[in-house]
Amino acid sequence: MALFGTSGIRGVADRSLLEIALKTGLVVGKEYGKVIVGSDTRTSSEAIKHAFISGLLTAGARCWDSGVIPTPTLALATREFQAGAMITASHNPPEYNGIKLLNADGSAFDANQRRQIEDMILSDALSTALWADMKNSRNYDSAIEQHIEHLRKDLPHALKLKVVLDCGCGSTSVITPYLLRQLGCEVVELNCYPSGFFPHDVEPTETNLGDLIRVTRDIGADLGIAHDGDGDRMMAVDEQGRFIPGDKLLVLFAQQVGAKEIVTTLDASMVVDELGFKVTRTKVGDIYVSEELKRSGDFGGEPSGAWIFPNNSLCPDGIYAAAKLLAIASRHKLSVLVDQIPQYPLFRGSIASEGVALSNLKKRLQTLKPLSVSDIDGLRLSFENGWLLIRASGTEPKIRLTAEARSESQARQLYDSGLQTIKECCLVGEDK
Repeated sequence: MALFGTSGIRGVADRSLLEIALKTGLVVGKEYGKVIVGSDTRTSSEAIKHAFISGLLTAGARCWDSGVIPTPTLALATREFQAGAMITASHNPPEYNGIKLLNADGSAFDANQRRQIEDMILSDALSTALWADMKNSRNYDSAIEQHIEHLRKDLPHALKLKVVLDCGCGSTSVITPYLLRQLGCEVVELNCYPSGFFPHDVEPTETNLGDLIRVTRDIGADLGIAHDGDGDRMMAVDEQGRFIPGDKLLVLFAQQVGAKEIVTTLDASMVVDELGFKVTRTKVGDIYVSEELKRSGDFGGEPSGAWIFPNNSLCPDGIYAAAKLLAIASRHKLSVLVDQIPQYPLFRGSIASEGVALSNLKKRLQTLKPLSVSDIDGLRLSFENGWLLIRASGTEPKIRLTAEARSESQARQLYDSGLQTIKECCLVGEDK
């Protein structure tokens, strides 16, 4: 049984997750003696966090509790520790929770680290420290102030912009509104208070951000900003009230920071390959982008809204990305920059499923006569003028599919063919 997905351990917050949190804390405490812990705003986060901390302390580790903070804020604070642990399910529904483990450089635990911890947990050979070696946890109250101070060093301080901000009642509520005001912005807040009862689905997609789009347009704001539950994602709306697709935001950031080498995922638009960048593609998941950026690259990200500026951190930082976008908007109208970026018809969706046999799926998809098929992450079929990607989600019981082509009819045909093939191969729910 695999415990780790593409973004740490995740599951519905129940007895099983509590037990996993305790065991994970015990293992991490044995391997890393000085650990900082933070959490998002979910109703279950305190319980999961204290179970994890109990494991740390039982192992004899020293632990600091930083309270409710975003993941990138914790990642910055982890520089003073041997490891960090964020209790979050990021963009998942509110009944989920999880554990994301971070290194001192802000990157998520790599494959070898995850495998070691998973093996130790599943072996169930977990011993505790002697009573005399067990420690007390301490509070760490300066993480937010440190993050703001760190970000302000790299940002202009006189951004006279009107911005609409939707924190989705997640953990960015405790930092992004304050940072943007310190940078000189007029901030119109939507859902900028910490609550585990999210006012809308917390994944920052166009479908979920109707209020942000409407308010940005109606009040004549310069842009709109949205975060997910733990702040590692950021998506945006331009001054015309148009949602900016993640593929275009990826290119926009890369162009504006002068990147020459980009690291992105297999599901990003083929446009990025046609604009003069040196492009390296990874499996879907910011942890894989981060791992590759350790080797090379000026900028990395994925269309879901995770943006990694390696000079800032190897953790996706939605707060930093928001401030960088504000700096860009202070120099140019976002709508003009966005419209200058090419776009091909692209369809993304998901269907509820526990998984599908790739060998059977691959055999059926061969009827589409692809030029090539890659199985690096699910199945990616390449065609003369487009591509189709089908992969199991690493964070939810879903199968995700993406199709892009130079014509809308071909993109739709690829998407519909992939959807129908999945339905023929397994029992699934409704198309999302």
